[in-house]
Amino acid sequence: MTLASRPARRRPGAAIYTVLALVLMLIGAVTAAAGIGAASAQPLPSSPLGRADAATIPDRTQTTKARSQPKFLELHIDDVAPSTVTTTSEPVVTVTGTVANIGDRPVTDVGVRLQRAPRVDSSEELRTSLDMDQGAFDVVGPFVQVTSELAEGERKQFVLSLPLRSLTGWSLDVTEPGVYPLLVNVNGTPEYGGQARLDDARFLLPVLGLPRAAGSPAETAPQVTENSPTAPVPPDTSAPVALTMLWPLADRPRLAAGIPGSVTEKVRLVDDDLAGSLSSGGRLDQLLAAAEYATGPDVDRDRRLTDSLCLAVDPDLLITVSNMTQGYLVVDDPAVPNGSAREGTGRDAAAAWLDRLEKLARTMCITSVPFGQVDLSALSRVDETTLTDSALRAPADIVDSILGVTSLRNVTWPDSGVLDDASAQLLHGIGPTTTLLAANAVESTVQAGSKVVVAGGGADAVTAGLFDVSAAAALAAVGADPQTPSYVPDRARYNVDRDSRTARLQDALGAMSWTALQSTGSTKGPTRAADRSMLIVPPQQWSADGDEAAAVLATASTLLRSGLATPKPLPRVAEQPPTSPEPASLAYPEQAIVDGTPQSVEQGVGRQEPRLDELMDALVDDPQAALTPTRFLAPLREDLLRAMTLSGRRDQNGADIAADAIAERRVSAVTTTIDDMYASVTILAPGGVYTLASEQSPLLLVARNELPVAITVQLRVDAPAEMRITDIGPQQLPPRGSRSLQVPAEIADSRTMVVDFSLATESGQSLGEQTSVTVRSNAYGQALAIITACAGALLLFLAGRRLWHRFRGQPDKADEGYERP
Repeated sequence: MTLASRPARRRPGAAIYTVLALVLMLIGAVTAAAGIGAASAQPLPSSPLGRADAATIPDRTQTTKARSQPKFLELHIDDVAPSTVTTTSEPVVTVTGTVANIGDRPVTDVGVRLQRAPRVDSSEELRTSLDMDQGAFDVVGPFVQVTSELAEGERKQFVLSLPLRSLTGWSLDVTEPGVYPLLVNVNGTPEYGGQARLDDARFLLPVLGLPRAAGSPAETAPQVTENSPTAPVPPDTSAPVALTMLWPLADRPRLAAGIPGSVTEKVRLVDDDLAGSLSSGGRLDQLLAAAEYATGPDVDRDRRLTDSLCLAVDPDLLITVSNMTQGYLVVDDPAVPNGSAREGTGRDAAAAWLDRLEKLARTMCITSVPFGQVDLSALSRVDETTLTDSALRAPADIVDSILGVTSLRNVTWPDSGVLDDASAQLLHGIGPTTTLLAANAVESTVQAGSKVVVAGGGADAVTAGLFDVSAAAALAAVGADPQTPSYVPDRARYNVDRDSRTARLQDALGAMSWTALQSTGSTKGPTRAADRSMLIVPPQQWSADGDEAAAVLATASTLLRSGLATPKPLPRVAEQPPTSPEPASLAYPEQAIVDGTPQSVEQGVGRQEPRLDELMDALVDDPQAALTPTRFLAPLREDLLRAMTLSGRRDQNGADIAADAIAERRVSAVTTTIDDMYASVTILAPGGVYTLASEQSPLLLVARNELPVAITVQLRVDAPAEMRITDIGPQQLPPRGSRSLQVPAEIADSRTMVVDFSLATESGQSLGEQTSVTVRSNAYGQALAIITACAGALLLFLAGRRLWHRFRGQPDKADEGYERP
């Protein structure tokens, strides 16, 4: 019987013997493990600094994936103060957290302590250090008791405080700026068990500068000199990093699928969640508010943060919000987009949010992202020019027309952060552009912040600005819906749900600060700062709330104000020449394929896009009509892009399965709508039998167009060889109207014949259903002509004979027996 399956009640004597046996077993196991387990269960008495014996600490470069799911206690970080350490911060780090008993028995002697690992020395360690064995966090503080007993389901909050450095007592022993991994360790004794480490929580602490040491005199005291071991330690600002940051405003596709454009009908949404996101306190409201506040004239007086920041807006979101301002409907069942629906509630919120965005966009850089966070790799495989233009060329025009601004062009930020060779060539086909990619998306020795060529060459080259993988991954984990980007390598992937939102935010702040804090080594001269660039890119659909967004912007502002960074506007990144004219090889990770668009969706999109193009060519662009062909068909083409969105495909807990189902449903809805459109233009069945008065009488037909846009059609005829039909050429059918068609026909036979008629586009795409017409003629054809000719000839012969005889005065034999009275 295992420990977990033992009965809850036992005899007192048996329980005592069991506990003693377990204690002895635990002591033996600890001794065999070189003391590591004991170090995690009790405070180390070695020195005031609390540093464990180096011989017992495993190699910090190895990630052991030791963070298993807790069985008894669960630890969460609620607050870290200061979240970013500067020379003016308090000299003590205070961590507030919560311990919850999630097991099936009480836990006694619950205690927590703070531990620190060595300073992060590489970008990869920003991720891997958070998954190291707890023994690597070798600087430890004393245990602080949370409670003597924590019952099942009970929660207790705690507060841990430890100085950054101290000459007289326990501390984190931080002596220089940098980014430090911290760990909160919780120990306890489960019922029927021995004392053990039951859970831990990790986070990064950015130290931009050290304040005075704890317990030392005030900074203004005369005895605290610059060289004093307790004096503040400022960062090295001799070579500031050039900072560029994108601020994404995007959302998952919300418009119901398969609804063509209209002038009078309201748009339909699959749900009303966007109304809440745009309203006060919603996600998009808070993201916009954070940018408004941080770049406001009262906060960012020198515009350093404003110049560093660029709004990255999804045109699909703008289209949806703009339509919401006119009133909209929310369907009861997304699978039935044309079914019952109710009025949406976000009209006013959408108008207010859009107005705020327009005002902000006029004061700073703004650019568009590919439509609907479309998968560029899937887009390249579909390889339809019109669809590519809608995804990559049209977004800038959409942003400009809705917001009334001039957005930054020739910058493409793929949602996946990676490109394969086909998608790079796709970008090359639309002209010179700068794409923003993860540093490991290219097989090159260049570092994040550099710029390389990924397709083409010369003035038409596709260049890539590279961003740091760990920093972008840490930002992607911030918020209510954490995600792990496709470009994160396997060795740095772990379940970010294990960490609290506060811990994930700390990781992001630390990762943002790491590049700015790195020493530039022996680099000298005026080009030193130019060689150091940092591109900060949160995920396009970011779930950060207002406080988290404000903390990220505040950290960027602190880097700029402290001299660790200087502004580098995104247009300068686009104009920056590559470090080498030779194209770099692309590295497309396997995870990006897993996270990408399913093949069935790509195939469905590939089948429907050509049909849309055929219909587009056939529709008539009437300048006097409010509904143009482009406005009518654009929502369907955009639906095909929405089906290939990467939104929701990297969320935790298997959200990609739901994303696949939504994509399949969207393609199916578009297919049904296109089928109905083609079926709406047809020849009406006349009924009965056509009886022609002569062999050259015309056939009268009626063509019907149920579409709200005029269309040009071609009549197809399948007639027997005895009937010759004259081609009447292209015919234009009015919107939601009919037109009579006169079809010249010549029949050389009096038999009853069946003629098949149908409509098609000028390029040959069939429209509507084929109609069969039965035709019968009163003409006798060639026999009648011969008889008539013979009769006429006989009549002429007889008349001529009579006239001949009369002219010669001879009686005609035909007159024999006839006497004139």
